[in-house]
Amino acid sequence: MLWRVRFVVPLALVAALIAGVGIFLLYDLLAPDQAPPRPVAVHELIRTTLATLTLVGAVLAGVYAYRKQRISEGDAHRADADQLAGRYTTATEQLGHERAAVRLAGVYGLAHLADDWEDQRQVCIDVLCAYLRMPYQPELPAEEPKAGEREVRWTIISVIRHHLQRPDGPRSWSACSFDFTGATFDGGDLSGSHFENMAVFRRATFSGGRVDFRHATFQGSPADIRSVDFRRATFSGGTADFHGATFSGGTADFHGATLNGGKVNFKDATFSEGALNFNDAGFTDVDVNFDRATFSDTVAINWGALTPPPGAPASPQAGS
Repeated sequence: MLWRVRFVVPLALVAALIAGVGIFLLYDLLAPDQAPPRPVAVHELIRTTLATLTLVGAVLAGVYAYRKQRISEGDAHRADADQLAGRYTTATEQLGHERAAVRLAGVYGLAHLADDWEDQRQVCIDVLCAYLRMPYQPELPAEEPKAGEREVRWTIISVIRHHLQRPDGPRSWSACSFDFTGATFDGGDLSGSHFENMAVFRRATFSGGRVDFRHATFQGSPADIRSVDFRRATFSGGTADFHGATFSGGTADFHGATLNGGKVNFKDATFSEGALNFNDAGFTDVDVNFDRATFSDTVAINWGALTPPPGAPASPQAGS
């Protein structure tokens, strides 16, 4: 914090006078034995004092310029914050509009805002995820007010996927968390996505269509964090495709999941440094494919009622 100018200026003038007197006294002390004594000319004292004042003035000018710059930067920061907050309000209002085209504009507006507003990026992502968690009827008649909802929801999934392709990119969302608890998916493409934080699909419903997780990466901490959470999710019809996906660290948790009349594909998937849990999962007329899946020695597995695939450990290595 800077001192007020009305305090600094008088102090600087007093300091300049003290400096001038100090220089005079210092000269007198350094040449006490000069004979005959040579008095210091008044004009020399004045010149020294003026030089000191000039130096102090330069310092004050620098302080003033710095203070002015800080004030300008603060005003600019507040203006930017107000602009970003305005964009957030507009985008969220558009997401609640009856027309699908306006809702789509809100999706893209919120995504661009998340790119520009790093401090509130997680908040913007939470709003998009919350939209997917809202009640959704996949087979909505065309004359209903919310017609076009599938396009809006698939666009949100596409936008999320686009921001998860390059985890080292300047506008990557990979380090953020994604909460799809209770969401309904009747399709969507998240292939090649890199989730480096929590990805929660707890109690989500995969009903019809194809949800693509091919070559996605789910990374968590082996200590106590799930790399991906599908607890009590329902796979009913359609396909959840994890072909070539990587589950590294944490737990790929399908505890209590219900698989009924669909297909879950883990072909060529890799499980390492964590756990895979199918405990209490229910299977009815479902195709679960683990062809050529790779399980490292560090993976703790609980197959539950699922028949272990060929080449995989046949019994739990650790409790889940």
